[in-house]
Amino acid sequence: MKPRSIKFRKGGALSLAALGLALFLAGCQSDQIDYTGSVPTDYRDRHPIRLADKERTLQILVGSGRAGLTATQRAQVAAMGSDWRREGTGYIVVETPARAANSRAARDSVREIRSLLQFSGVSPRAMKFRSYDQPYRGDLGAILVSYKRIVAEAGPCGQWPNNLGPGVLGREPYPLRESLNEPYYNFGCATQRNLASSVANPEDLVQPRAETPAFAGRRQTVMEKYARGQDTASQTSAAPTTGKASNVGP
Repeated sequence: MKPRSIKFRKGGALSLAALGLALFLAGCQSDQIDYTGSVPTDYRDRHPIRLADKERTLQILVGSGRAGLTATQRAQVAAMGSDWRREGTGYIVVETPARAANSRAARDSVREIRSLLQFSGVSPRAMKFRSYDQPYRGDLGAILVSYKRIVAEAGPCGQWPNNLGPGVLGREPYPLRESLNEPYYNFGCATQRNLASSVANPEDLVQPRAETPAFAGRRQTVMEKYARGQDTASQTSAAPTTGKASNVGP
């Protein structure tokens, strides 16, 4: 009786160990399948273009000897105000350095910045003025003019979670996409990033603009010629074409 019961206990322990190992391997395999299925095939889904609220900042540096802006700085502030009217989504903030070598000159220069922004069409109610601490008192601090705007962005690019060529089976994060006739992970990321950075109005990626009105004068002329049976094409020069690119030389 006793030896038989001992053999039964050993067999039960081995069965439980085998069952636990099988469940562990099954769990690992299911995680790998889920991760593989979560990688989109289309690069527009894998590297989407996102719209975010980002801050645009202009740094203006004045010396400690005297206040006032240079001609270049005045043009930059005026352009900043014009751009805020077109793309700003909040206040335009002017920050002056505190406890810096040029703090007094920076505070005096803010009055000129305020007038330039008003000249560009920025309402005084849309401006905010505050100061920030300069960490090094002996250094010069810049006047910061900033506002928030909507920008388009994509990426980050340059991620290579697996090899482009054949790899070692079982050592890759997920099966090679190339072996499945699918593009690699970083494919299309640079195109999406360049498109996001070059678009003039990020809202165009969400909805199209309205059509421009038709040229009523030209449309009336074409309709009148069509009613009379005349050629509706624009007239070209009646001068004979010689095929020469220049009149210099024989």
